[in-house]
Amino acid sequence: MPENDVVFVDGVRTPFGRAGEKGMYWRTRADDLMVSAMMGLLERNPGIPHDRIDDVAVAATTQSGDQGLTLGRTTAILAGLPLSVPGYAIDRMCAGAMTAVTTVAGAIAFGAYDLALAGGVEHMGRHPLGGDVDPNPRFLSEKLVSPDALNMGITAERLHDRFPSLTKERADRFGMASQLKLEAAYQAGHIQPDLIPVATRSDEGYGLASEDEGRRPETTMEGLAALKTPFRPHGKVTAGNASPLTDGATIAAIASGSFARELGLPIKMKMVSFAFAGVEPEVMGLGPIPSTEKALAKAGLTIDDIGLFELNEAFAVQVLSLLDHFGIDDEDPRVNPYGGAIAVGHPLAASGVRLMIQLAHQFEAHPEVRYGLTAMCVGLGQGGSVIWENPHFTGGR
Repeated sequence: MPENDVVFVDGVRTPFGRAGEKGMYWRTRADDLMVSAMMGLLERNPGIPHDRIDDVAVAATTQSGDQGLTLGRTTAILAGLPLSVPGYAIDRMCAGAMTAVTTVAGAIAFGAYDLALAGGVEHMGRHPLGGDVDPNPRFLSEKLVSPDALNMGITAERLHDRFPSLTKERADRFGMASQLKLEAAYQAGHIQPDLIPVATRSDEGYGLASEDEGRRPETTMEGLAALKTPFRPHGKVTAGNASPLTDGATIAAIASGSFARELGLPIKMKMVSFAFAGVEPEVMGLGPIPSTEKALAKAGLTIDDIGLFELNEAFAVQVLSLLDHFGIDDEDPRVNPYGGAIAVGHPLAASGVRLMIQLAHQFEAHPEVRYGLTAMCVGLGQGGSVIWENPHFTGGR
């Protein structure tokens, strides 16, 4: 079979909501969030022939209840796709949607698929991280991992411990910048075009979720300095420099370049390379460093070739560790220009495609940039990175 180029046709997401009883999606099912996103993607891309979709890959970290029952198949049926379209569920914790994209990309590159949908959903209000799981006791009894490795906040504190230059002040400043950049992106209209409104229900009646719920543009350094450190006394990780618990769904259409061109579908990005890597689970936030190095090597590129970065802000310290490793300034304008997960939220398995959606939007606005990176840390000691090429590139970096 011939090798095919892989392109990002389009991607959308639901607005992200605060997890829990006070969040806007408390009475909304997780699978319905994905159905809303999927229907929105198909409605705004009428050129996608539904019967030519080769597969639907949907990720969730907790695959039970309304996030169980082979999400890719059930949500495809609920969204009205032909019954001939298959689907499956996938899990790589925080990198679920990213893995869904790279998995269907492999099938496209191999020539088995022409077009697939890939994304993720997480309803952390209904399915808290680590809920309803039974870790093998040998993990701990045989000291394969530290008990702390199962607590993402403690793994972030360990990065602060390991690298004294990663101070709380830097993490707080990065968290505040995320809030301010997201608000500026909203004011400029960069976020709203890719949001699919979702009907909601509460004691007050029905509503419509049209914007991300957890934004805090009023954030100040003084306010951040006063926040509690929930993972250890006198720690450095707070609610202000970490992503909040969040509900939401993302979905993207991934195709071969030849198929997209044949049908006249948009091509927003071209996949160059991807890689996943493992690290010590106790410092899982370092994962994107080796995965990015692998992805760069596979592409024959260096970090200097990357003109835009979309890095998932699970914790500010995790992003800062990558920036320090590659010699990138905390305030480099190439990094998360529209803010990140600290401000917008991190619905675990959904976040990878959010990074791609934002990078695609930035590519269109920056034809001088040729390559961009989407990268994220992953629970239990992993990292994931995907390098993309800008189809609008006209010369420059």
